[in-house]
This record gives sequence, structure tokens and C-alpha cells, in this order.
Amino acid sequence: MAKTLGYMLTWTTYGSWLQGDKRRYVKNGKVLDGNKELFELCSFLQKGATFKLRNDEKQIVRRAILNEAKRINLKVGALAVCSNHVHLLLWFSPIPIGRLISRFKNISTSVLKNNGRSGRVWTRGFDKRFCYDNDHFNTYITYINDHNK
Repeated sequence: MAKTLGYMLTWTTYGSWLQGDKRRYVKNGKVLDGNKELFELCSFLQKGATFKLRNDEKQIVRRAILNEAKRINLKVGALAVCSNHVHLLLWFSPIPIGRLISRFKNISTSVLKNNGRSGRVWTRGFDKRFCYDNDHFNTYITYINDHNK
């Protein structure tokens, strides 16, 4: 069995990328095509306003994630904070991935609220992609860095 070098983690802002989205979406680790009926149902069931990060907030979230990663001794390979999602590439850590995501969502929500933002910030859940070799890792670095352009 191959050793995990790291993982690319992705999570979205609340209501910004619903199941059924025509841009495609991920469910249970599988990328699925858009589904208009499912998208409309998810839109109808949404309980709050769609949350999008402004440019200044992207930087706030970026700093919060990098500071938290440094504080708990995680090595970050790449990070992109977009208006509607975050991509984070981490080197392997023994800390369970769900706990890491929770930390990053909580700390970034806290700093956003301290800067006057309200409302639900993140969707529940996340996507994870494992890296088993340097080629995988470098592919994800390129992918994430392309989001920062």
C-alpha cells in the first residue's frame, strides 16, 4: 500500500456550490455532472443567504488558516482562498482530516465575525484528495496556484 504524502482539501462557502450545480459538484468523492432538478431542490431547501468572501476577507481567511497551520505544526504545500471555496494542500499529518477542517473552518469563521461579518460561512463537509507521490503533490500545487491568479 502506498504511503500518503499529503492531501488536497476543499470546502465551500455556504450556498455557493450546491449539489446539482451545472459547474459539476463532488459527492462522496465522485465528481458529478449538473442536475437542474437537484440544484433547484437544494436552492429551495437552503436555510440562509449564500455566503461569498470579499477580497479583503479572502486575505483574512488565508492568514487565519496559515497561522493555525503553523501553530499546530502543519506543513502547507499550497493554499487558495476564493470567493466561494478554499483549496488547501497539506503534507501528511497524524491529526484526523475532519478535525483539521473543523479547526480551519472555526478559526476563519471567528476572524470573519471579529471583522463584522455575520451569517453561516461554510457548508457542512469537505472533499479530500490523497497524494501518494511527488507527481500527485506537484499537480495539486499547480492546480491550487492556478486559483490564485
